[in-house]
Amino acid sequence: MKKSFLILAFAIVSIIALLYGISPAWFAHTFLGVNELSVNVAHILRAVMCLYLGLGLFWLCAAFSDKHRNTAVLTTIIFAGGLVIGRIVSFIADGQPSPLLMIYGVLEITLIPVAYWIFTRPD
Repeated sequence: MKKSFLILAFAIVSIIALLYGISPAWFAHTFLGVNELSVNVAHILRAVMCLYLGLGLFWLCAAFSDKHRNTAVLTTIIFAGGLVIGRIVSFIADGQPSPLLMIYGVLEITLIPVAYWIFTRPD
């Protein structure tokens, strides 16, 4: 179960990362309604892409490593939790974001208890 969860987590986070980073201007225009994207924001989105891909690759490798599997599942909880906290802070400070970002938030908050449940299962 943990192995399948980590492979799925890798696939999902990789898709999201590639959407952000391959063409930040396209992503911002298509999903966020931003017509003009600064170099600085594009830079941040590409850095986030590689952060997500790096973590996703760890999850993929750990799916095939008994030694690191539990740690990897735990990091999915921490990763999603950090994103949720950041989204809540931004929601309070900045207001409601685009619908896509709201969907991301719902998925992330749903992932936390699921990942915890998987984490507590025996190998």
